[in-house]
Amino acid sequence: MKKEVGLWVDHRKAVIVTIKNGVAASRELVSNMEKLVQPSSSTDSKLSDVSGGSNEEDIQDRKFGDHLNQYYDGIISLIRDAESIWIFGPGEAKAELENRLKKAELGARIVGIYPVDKMTTPQIIARIQSHYLL
Repeated sequence: MKKEVGLWVDHRKAVIVTIKNGVAASRELVSNMEKLVQPSSSTDSKLSDVSGGSNEEDIQDRKFGDHLNQYYDGIISLIRDAESIWIFGPGEAKAELENRLKKAELGARIVGIYPVDKMTTPQIIARIQSHYLL
């Protein structure tokens, strides 16, 4: 059974459309990244440790990176068995996911990576269906 996947991805969410035997099914994965990106109200958190230790910004960056890694791992677990993977979306998430797929030895299954603006879920589904089914 041939499984093709198209996905729209940014740092906030991924819309994954799987096509098996000509039938499309979609799934949305939300990163909850907004909860990690909260401005600090204290000026003390902006100060670096004089001894060269981590400051609040470094800690936030690490949390952000760890959270992104978990998000990408979740996406990969859902598309691992796809024969072809088509990725599109705005921003940097496309290339970051591509790098993660290559590290997972799935890079050869990527059939394209394209920049696009924000899209609604129905627009994403329609674009992926037209890519694979027409």
